[in-house]
Amino acid sequence: MNERRQAGSDRRRPATSEEADGWRVAVKKTWKLYIGGAFVRSESGHSLVTADGDDNYPHGTRKDLRDAVKAAIGAQPGWAGRTAYNRGQILYRLAEVLEARRSELVHGLVRGGSADAETEVSASIDRVVSYAGWSDKYQSLLATSNPVAGPHFGFSVPEPVGVVGIVAPERPSLLGLVGSICPVIVSGNAAVVLGSEADPRTALGFCEALATSDLPGGVVNVLTGRRSELLSHFASHMGLRALDLWNVDDETAKPLEVAATENVKRVTRRALDERGWYDTDRTTSPSWIHSFVETKTIWHPMGA
Repeated sequence: MNERRQAGSDRRRPATSEEADGWRVAVKKTWKLYIGGAFVRSESGHSLVTADGDDNYPHGTRKDLRDAVKAAIGAQPGWAGRTAYNRGQILYRLAEVLEARRSELVHGLVRGGSADAETEVSASIDRVVSYAGWSDKYQSLLATSNPVAGPHFGFSVPEPVGVVGIVAPERPSLLGLVGSICPVIVSGNAAVVLGSEADPRTALGFCEALATSDLPGGVVNVLTGRRSELLSHFASHMGLRALDLWNVDDETAKPLEVAATENVKRVTRRALDERGWYDTDRTTSPSWIHSFVETKTIWHPMGA
């Protein structure tokens, strides 16, 4: 009896690895928002469908934005308190993780419609390395020693503004994302980012590199969803001290700028076409860092 049961059990199992491949169901990816260093489901419980119809991605809401800003506010002082050299080390570690995930990133960009995925991934990694190098050097260019009439020294030094809301460009979905985040966080700011609506998977896939790097949770928080629903909340949220808007047209930007005046939020609007992101002379300039620092002047009495 036992022999017959065993024989029947054997017939139900695939005999070879090739046969086994046809028996299993692939595990489908569940995309989540990245808030406070953790992958979380959208508060709405709803999802949107990618352009190719292959995946669902989180439909971020105003509540998700509030959670992301709260996480960023909690993480920003500690991040700003690290040495510039240490922030550079952490950004370089992020570049290492991106390099290790190269094939995965390329595959994601191809699915998302990138025209040259290999080149975009390489440029994105190089962009992180560039800003890692700027981490302890931009201060020398942006700081000054001021002439004063009296027995004092006067120094003007750059300090982070706080938490910055970033509306990343639609294309290039990875290079534009990396290239807009790095100049914001290198100086000690935290970021709440709205990823590309055209290719949201790339933004969320990039978060898996963030999660396995040394970047503290909450320094970068990434949302996906409809820009038409979220942009106004970015502009009006009192916890965001600055906005970085990429390729937002005049008609859309005007009410955002008005809403931002309620808490004297700094608004930076920039437009750059897809090829422009590959211009390293332009996109790795310390002037991009300067857009999200405040200049503080310190007076110190001269010694005897």
